[in-house]
Amino acid sequence: MTSSAQQTYNEPGKMQPVLVTGATGRIGRAVIAELLAAGVPVRALTRNPAAAGLPAQVEVVAGDFTEPESLDPALQGVRSVFLLWTAPPATAEAVIKRIASRARRVVFLSSPHRTDHPFFQQPNPMARLHAEIERLITAAGLESTFIRPGMFTSNAQLWWAPTIRDGGVVRWPYGAAETAPIDERDLAAVAARTLYEEGHAGGDYVLTGPESLSQAEQVGVIGSVLGRQIPFEELSPEEFRRATEGIWPGPVVEMLLDAWGATIGRPAYVTSTVADVLGVPARTFRQWVSDHADAFRERPAE
Repeated sequence: MTSSAQQTYNEPGKMQPVLVTGATGRIGRAVIAELLAAGVPVRALTRNPAAAGLPAQVEVVAGDFTEPESLDPALQGVRSVFLLWTAPPATAEAVIKRIASRARRVVFLSSPHRTDHPFFQQPNPMARLHAEIERLITAAGLESTFIRPGMFTSNAQLWWAPTIRDGGVVRWPYGAAETAPIDERDLAAVAARTLYEEGHAGGDYVLTGPESLSQAEQVGVIGSVLGRQIPFEELSPEEFRRATEGIWPGPVVEMLLDAWGATIGRPAYVTSTVADVLGVPARTFRQWVSDHADAFRERPAE
């Protein structure tokens, strides 16, 4: 922790908590862990405190974005808010106004929709929502930092782990499409740092992993870590639509197909932001796979 953060949070009368929204999700929990490790007091917002399952030192408070007035107890006395939007957009303006009336700083988990790379320039509803929330934050006069992660390393587990565990063939579209997956632990560490450390007001941080890898190469890395070859078979976009029909939302499928297709022939957009903010390099995809290898290992025969 920097000296400025120590002064902010350790002097008498200045132990203001950081409010973490989306606190029970994967990213919210990781941000909380980073804040606690830095000695920062944490308050967590959740619709159901009894089921939160958060560390004992976290103050868990009930609240719901769909009912902006319910946020008042959670916002009382906070200095910074980690904003991860988890509701329909209808109440966004009222929520931002409430945050602005009580907190000084907001760190918003957005997306790289402003980044000049074809992978990030495909229209999608989430990008439009993020742009509108950013506009509201700016209009409210909040001290803000926008965190813009690219693809997550954990997508590999979501997409491919069941097939790999069963010893099957990974069938996927646009195997040559390159991305630079970001480890959520690095994302959480950057978000936490911007919540308690001075000097990040106005920050617009695009977060990626340190290397550009095609999707087929990512599957190859998983195989290398596991010590076996994993077959990869290219699907056409139409075959992928059929394979995911009734399982994935249609708009998500189209958004991904558009993004992967648009980036063919170009390396992924890679930033040094994780290293710039934290002073240590971003974790590689291989590091993430090594740390999560058990999720890909074959199930023992019954």
